[in-house]
Amino acid sequence: MFSLNPQSTTPLVLQVVDGFRLMVEDGSLRAGAKVPSIRQFAHAHGVSVYTVVDAYDRLVAQGYFVSRPHSGFFVRRRADEALAPAEASGQYSFDSMWYMRRIFENRALRLKPGCGWLPGDWLFADGVRRALRALAAEDADLSGYGEPKGYLPLRQLVRDLLAEHEVVVTAEQVLLTHGSTQAMDLVARRLVRAGDAVLVDEPGYANLLSSLRFLGARLIGAPRTPTGYDLEVLEERIAQHRPKVFFTQPRLQSPTASTAQASHLHRVLQLAEKYDFTVVENDIYADIDPEPRASLASLDQLRRVVYISSFSKTISPNIRVGYLAASADLVEDVARLKMIAGLTSSEFTERLAYGALLDGRWRKHTKNLRERLALAQQQVAARLLGLGFVLFCEPKAGMFLWARHPAIQNASELAYKAAEQDVLLGPGHLFAVNLEPSPWLRFNVAHCQDDSVFTFLQQQTSA
Repeated sequence: MFSLNPQSTTPLVLQVVDGFRLMVEDGSLRAGAKVPSIRQFAHAHGVSVYTVVDAYDRLVAQGYFVSRPHSGFFVRRRADEALAPAEASGQYSFDSMWYMRRIFENRALRLKPGCGWLPGDWLFADGVRRALRALAAEDADLSGYGEPKGYLPLRQLVRDLLAEHEVVVTAEQVLLTHGSTQAMDLVARRLVRAGDAVLVDEPGYANLLSSLRFLGARLIGAPRTPTGYDLEVLEERIAQHRPKVFFTQPRLQSPTASTAQASHLHRVLQLAEKYDFTVVENDIYADIDPEPRASLASLDQLRRVVYISSFSKTISPNIRVGYLAASADLVEDVARLKMIAGLTSSEFTERLAYGALLDGRWRKHTKNLRERLALAQQQVAARLLGLGFVLFCEPKAGMFLWARHPAIQNASELAYKAAEQDVLLGPGHLFAVNLEPSPWLRFNVAHCQDDSVFTFLQQQTSA
C-alpha cells in the first residue's frame, strides 16, 4: 500500500486517487479485489473520512473502483478486461457517487434544506383524498393493465392544459409516465446511443446526468447564467461536439433557479435547426412560475422539441404521474419503450391525478403555492445573504436557491458534517457534469423554515 505526505503541495485527496490509480494500472490491485473501507483507510493513514470519501468517489467516477452497497469498494474491470459497453466508453458509471447519494436521498434526516421535493403540507393532499374518495365511489374497473399511453381523459386534460400555454397537441401526442424522470429516461433511451455527444445544463439535474452516463453518452456542459445560457460558449460547444440532443430546463432550473429569457430560447431553437439536434425541455416547474412566459415547446410547436412535465411539484410526488408531449412518431416509439420496460403506467394513480386536477380548489392551490414559495424565497435569500453567502441569482419564485460561501471550498465535506447533525444538504458536485468538487449548494426554500438550518450554517461558516 502507498503512503501519504501531509506536507506535500499535492492535496491529500489527489494523493489517495493517484496512489490507488497507479496500483490498479501496475497490477498491484487486480480486478475484483476489495479495497479498504473508507473508515479503515482513514484510520490507517490518519486522514479525514471526508477526504477518503471524496477520493473513492473520484475513483468510482474515473472507472477504477466500483461500489457495491453493503459490501464496499472493489477494483473495477478496466476497458481491456471485457468491460460492458457503457463502462468501456470511459464515461462515469451509474453507481458513481453512491455514498453521497445515499445521504442525499435519505428522507429520514430531520431537516432537508437540500432535497428536491416539497413538504407534505405544501402539496395538494386534500385534493388527492377527495379524488380517492370519488374514485372509490365510482366503483371503477381497475382490473388489468392501463392503456399504453396512459389514461385517456388525463391525456386529453393535459392537451387542454398545454393549449393554455400555447402548445398545440392532440391527445395522441401525449404519453403519461411514472413522473418526469421516467419520461426523460425513455426519451434518452430512444435518442441516445453510447458515444453520442449530449448537451446538458451545467450544472444540471443529477438523476438525468446519471442516466445519460449509464447510457454511455459523452456529456457536454451548457453553462447556465442568471438569465439563461452562456450563448457564446453554447454555440462553440455545439459546433465542436455536434450533440445529438440537448436536455435542458429553461424555467426555474434545478439547481440554479435561473430562467432563460425569451431571446435565449429563440437562439437555442436557431442552433437546433442549424446543427440538427433535438431539444428535450424539462418544464416541471411551470405551474409554480407566477409569470406567464413562452416555452421552447410553444415557440417550436414540437417540431424539434420534446416537452416533459409532471404533477409531482404541485399534487404529490408519491402518485408518480408525469407526461411528455412530442411529435406523433416519436411518441409512438417512446410508448413502445415504455411497454418494454414496464408494460403500462398505473391507471389508478393517473385517475387520482385527473380527479385532483378537476377539483374546484386546484387553481387556488397552485396560486397559494406560488405565493408561499415567493415569500419563502425572499426570507431564505435574506438569511443566506446575512450569513455571507453569494447567490447565483434571486429568482423570487420556485423552489431553489443556488448559493456558495467564501469559507466553503468543497460543499461535499459540509454535506457530510450536516448529515451527522441530521441535516440533509445538496452539495454542488451532485449537479456537475464532471462530478468535480464544488463550493455551491442547492437550498430548497420550502425546507429552510427551521432556524436550526441557519444555526448550523452559521457555525460552519464562522469557524
